Amino acid sequence: MISNLFVLSPRGDTILSKIYRANPEVGAHERAHTEAFFRKVKFWDGMTISGAGTNDPAFAVDPAESEKSESGSKKKDAPPVFIMPDGLSYLHIKRNGLIFGCSTARNTSPCTVIELLSRIAKVFKDYCGTLSEESIRKNFILLYELLDEMVDYGYPQVTRTENLKAFVYNEPIVVTPVINTGNLINPKTASANAVHKPVIGSVTASGKSLNTNQKNEIFVDILERMNVLFSNNGYILNSTVDGCIQMKSYLQGNPELRLALNEELVIGKQTGTPKYGTVVLDDCNFNECVNLSEFEHGRILSFYPPDGEFVVLNYRVTGDIKTPFRVFPCIEETGPKTIEITCLIRNEVPENHFGANVLIELPLPKCTAGATCRLVSSPNVGGANAEYMAADKKIVWTMKKISGGNRTNDASQGYFG
Repeated sequence: MISNLFVLSPRGDTILSKIYRANPEVGAHERAHTEAFFRKVKFWDGMTISGAGTNDPAFAVDPAESEKSESGSKKKDAPPVFIMPDGLSYLHIKRNGLIFGCSTARNTSPCTVIELLSRIAKVFKDYCGTLSEESIRKNFILLYELLDEMVDYGYPQVTRTENLKAFVYNEPIVVTPVINTGNLINPKTASANAVHKPVIGSVTASGKSLNTNQKNEIFVDILERMNVLFSNNGYILNSTVDGCIQMKSYLQGNPELRLALNEELVIGKQTGTPKYGTVVLDDCNFNECVNLSEFEHGRILSFYPPDGEFVVLNYRVTGDIKTPFRVFPCIEETGPKTIEITCLIRNEVPENHFGANVLIELPLPKCTAGATCRLVSSPNVGGANAEYMAADKKIVWTMKKISGGNRTNDASQGYFG
């Protein structure tokens, strides 16, 4: 399936590396191949490699694209799968700045390999507590033992944390996580440092506690990603919400948990206007550990939580959604080579709430020669800053805090030539 597996730091250093199938062309030059892979990912030019030994037109380099790349145009993100001149297919994912990658010489399903890399990253985080370069370097003996159990001769074997606990005996070295800066904004917010604890250090495979002071606790997060298209008048043209209910368990033994959802929850679009209080989901899917016997009549999920982080429920919502922010853009041509962009952001959340670490990107044309930014001060906005990024041809506007029910102006004027 895969020939080798490696983990690279944000600088391109090889932290972990394991070879499953010997390649005579690589041999002692394995490091050079990972360095070439990192350079390709870091400075992706959007062109496929033509040295893979094929005459397929899909691998040809377009001269026009080559000229654009040499002229210093914006570099794109590398795709998760591409071919290198050594003839191998390289697949990778990024987690917390780290690159989990592998190569294969066979016609392997990309989705299967990407899922395997995601499972490896998840298991590493469950065992180390936090996924960082320091935690991997301090626990490399444990992580190599995990790789020996998870992948055999390039084929995945055991990829679940609770199943690996019976075969892995090394204990993790806990690394102090980075200090949470959220308390600088809201002093009432308490940092949950326990969420960074390794799950292997809480209980053994038989459910016995390794620490008498260990707390029985479980962390629940609701994560949502919203995509909204606004008109120039601030009206919503299209909106979707992709969300999930994520948990991380530190419970002793194997207790059964019951999660009660809104009783007015409806799956699938219904004809007519739903009654007040009804929550309509377009579609959803559940974790394999969830028992749905009581879901139809009581909207109750029962399950035995596995060790580590896991997603209980994924859902998707489209239609009329109340957005936390509303955007009012305005573009005016003030000269033959100049335009003025005014962007008005209004926070729609209640006044007793606020938005933290808000980032707004304004993409500009590729022919932009320069831009100036001017922010209208507001007492309800803290830490506001706008900067023109010449390399990416965009304006980045950041606000550390924006209170609810507030309106903020950003007038940015750019000169194009």
